Amino acid sequence: MIDIAKNIATAPRRTKASVIRELLKTTNQPGIISFAGGLPAPEHFPYDFVAETVKEIMAKKGKVALQYGPTDGLPELKDEFIKFLKKHEGIEAKSENLIITTASQQALDMVGRLFIDASDPVLVEKPSYMGALQVFRSYGAEFIGVKLEDDGISTEELEEKLAWLKGQDEHYKFVYLVPDFQNPSGVTLSEAKRRKVIELSEKYNVAVIEDSPYRQIRFEGTAPKMLYRLDKETHNTDNIISLFTFSKTFAPGLRLGIILGHPQIIKKMEILKQSLDLCTSSLNQLIAAEFLRSGFFEKHIEVIKHDYRIKKNTMVGALKKYMPEGVTWTNPEGGLFLWLRLPVGMSADDMFQDALKENVAYVIGSAFHSDGSGKNTIRLNFSFASPEQIDEGIKRLATTVKKRLVVAAK
Repeated sequence: MIDIAKNIATAPRRTKASVIRELLKTTNQPGIISFAGGLPAPEHFPYDFVAETVKEIMAKKGKVALQYGPTDGLPELKDEFIKFLKKHEGIEAKSENLIITTASQQALDMVGRLFIDASDPVLVEKPSYMGALQVFRSYGAEFIGVKLEDDGISTEELEEKLAWLKGQDEHYKFVYLVPDFQNPSGVTLSEAKRRKVIELSEKYNVAVIEDSPYRQIRFEGTAPKMLYRLDKETHNTDNIISLFTFSKTFAPGLRLGIILGHPQIIKKMEILKQSLDLCTSSLNQLIAAEFLRSGFFEKHIEVIKHDYRIKKNTMVGALKKYMPEGVTWTNPEGGLFLWLRLPVGMSADDMFQDALKENVAYVIGSAFHSDGSGKNTIRLNFSFASPEQIDEGIKRLATTVKKRLVVAAK
């Protein structure tokens, strides 16, 4: 057999296994309460809707559903999503502004392929979504981490780093943000900071990737406008590229995502996608189109928001009840995650095996830090487990933390 380490290309050599996917192999065992995966609640998947919709599609559009489709996506889904954007986000878009992807992870891969040359600086939140870090690293990105504050990325530090990069004549390409209920922290970028990000985008001629998987799952508070909309209303730089997915609001198994951007960028991505998979599943696109067209989205998302609000409040209540002094956490207004900070000096990495012995699992926060820092942090998912499991799981996690604190005190 050939020497794999010697013969495979550079990008695969740079690609590391997803920490979450590796953890799930361990945590999906009987008796373990897992807060590790970013999994929607399967009890809310619209099984009947999908079954009935597929039957109808096969009766009326079977030849389209089972055939290859256009690389940029079926007009049925694009048309419905254009209506969705106008109704729910106040965004005017045309077909040439959109490309349908095989989930948002493919969208991230296409962003990496389109923009990143080896050693290019890419600015990311610290912490940031590990799936994006994994993809961008595979293309050779050099990460410039910018601290995350309670209202989103530090725009002061962002400008400092952009100014430094410009002064060094570095070929920085984009800023990657998850502005709504950020993965992993649950933090939302304030509208004031969104406006500042757009100003910086224009000033430093840098693209902004607005990754928006969770935006529709807001169960408290008021949503700030999307960066894409704010840009159109103010600077109109065309520097904002927005990514959407149906994985959190419908069903992750459909593997559907959408990119919204300037037609020139979308056209380049279409060419890239031709070499990746030719086209995204026509059947799945038609299902999603009906999901939007029928009004089922509005009904379905309300069910999800109601459930996740209860689960998030249960988790926050359990943290207050069981966690020792010195442990803090975020209290998101939506999404799927909250962020736990252990006392400085404690390592969630080292504590992970102890937690498994207590039959509870989480994701280590250092995996979301581009520089490997944040070892005293933990991401907790509240969407998947039941309220009863959440309470018991946090109790077990608190027991683990308390035992660690006792050992550290000796």
